[in-house]
Amino acid sequence: QWDSMEILVIVLSALLILAGIAGSLLPVLPGLPLSYLGLLLLHFATDYTFSTLFLVVWAVVILVIQLLDYYVPIWGTRRFGGTKKGVWGSTIGLLVGLFMGPWGIILGPFLGAFIGEQLSHKDIQQSFQSALGSFIGIVFGAIIKLIAGGMMLYYFIARIV
Repeated sequence: QWDSMEILVIVLSALLILAGIAGSLLPVLPGLPLSYLGLLLLHFATDYTFSTLFLVVWAVVILVIQLLDYYVPIWGTRRFGGTKKGVWGSTIGLLVGLFMGPWGIILGPFLGAFIGEQLSHKDIQQSFQSALGSFIGIVFGAIIKLIAGGMMLYYFIARIV
């Protein structure tokens, strides 16, 4: 039997996890850390606890995914034939894009890599290919974050049911 305080904690935990999943696509939300905070809230404020190993493993997974999320677009640019200027352009585009909403996060690295490759005197096709690598890196990162967020939602539901 749930009391009103426990219901409030469960609802807040669920909202944090769902906001975290939304944050996997929206740059204004911290994504996976929010979802993890939802699990921590459930763990520490209710009788629905997780093992210490579970919480530590998820903390490490989230840290690794967050770090990779910044490096994968740069790796994609390089992998698709980008030069140092293309990689720098992708990085600068990502940083500028952070302040321009969801489209900025998507288009910033793409346009940055494209401009960087143009500054390296690559032709349009080569510049576009490098920029495409950056875009693929961003999409890959979003998919990984959505999967991790979905898994945390699964563990949340499994714990309270």
